[in-house]
Amino acid sequence: MSDAKILYPFDAVPAGGEAVEVAPGVFWLRMPLPFKLNHINLWMLEDGDGWTIVDTGINTPEVRENWETLLAGPMGAKPIKRMIVTHFHPDHVGLAGWFEEKFDIALWMTIGEWGMARNLKLETTERSTDYLNQFYHRAGFDKALMNIIPERSVSYPSRITVPPAGIRRIVNEEKITIGNHDWEVIVGTGHSPEHACLYCADLNVMISGDQILPRISPNISIWPQEPDADPLTQFLDSLELFDHLPRDVLVLPSHDWPFRGLHYRLNQLACHHDERLEETYNLCEKPVTALQVLRGLFTRELDSHQVFFAIGESLAHLHYLVAQGRLIREDGMDGVTMFRQKP
Repeated sequence: MSDAKILYPFDAVPAGGEAVEVAPGVFWLRMPLPFKLNHINLWMLEDGDGWTIVDTGINTPEVRENWETLLAGPMGAKPIKRMIVTHFHPDHVGLAGWFEEKFDIALWMTIGEWGMARNLKLETTERSTDYLNQFYHRAGFDKALMNIIPERSVSYPSRITVPPAGIRRIVNEEKITIGNHDWEVIVGTGHSPEHACLYCADLNVMISGDQILPRISPNISIWPQEPDADPLTQFLDSLELFDHLPRDVLVLPSHDWPFRGLHYRLNQLACHHDERLEETYNLCEKPVTALQVLRGLFTRELDSHQVFFAIGESLAHLHYLVAQGRLIREDGMDGVTMFRQKP
């Protein structure tokens, strides 16, 4: 299989409760998601007399059942020794608490990602709801969209177990020995605060999480918890972290298929955002809200889950252009923020 210069060396995906070896001692699992993006890829790495798992899947009965099936079969002949989680999104960290309780294993994670997961799971104050309402009002949400914010506010906590109260912190450029191989931590930013990718030079394999995907662009968004952030600058800068990797490295992403063609894909991602930035800039010829920009960038119908990612991504492109001095941001008396081209 191939998409131009992206090569897909495998012809079939693993079924639920199954594992496919993609490199010596590296096994590919696929678990379901209850979204239009309906799957996540997880990884099991041979670790001496046991396993290290990378990412856990979302907290649903179906995913837990798939893990039970997998571990009742040949993969269960050795114990799980630890889990590494790339970042705080629920499809990645969702079952970390379940694994800790069931197998008494440690969670290895960057401190920023663990902190986000703990905060979003355990935060229940009214002030948190106020932040959401203020944030989306500033973005220009109409009454119909404001009415679905309460549904959104409970979506993250419902999709993860309580993350472990303590972690083994991992950091950029750290080497983690797993079995007979060292895996280098490469911390990317933009998609999430401190997203951990794992690169093994011995095997010429990189687990990229959501930081680099073969066909879709990782969501780069502004969220209520950090309303003035500039994650797109962070994301584009972080692409350079992967320049030193071999051109034929096997990339193991969290969605879609394992692939080769990393450097071609890095260039595609940069070009994609250049195009979206120009579209965003052109939409701001007259003062507009982030919601108006969203409707110009995303012409297809979005469900209630997708609209929150889309407004976050629209804001990320707007904030980038403000930081570059191409747009002006103005807060109106009604509390709604407007963006316009700088004269």
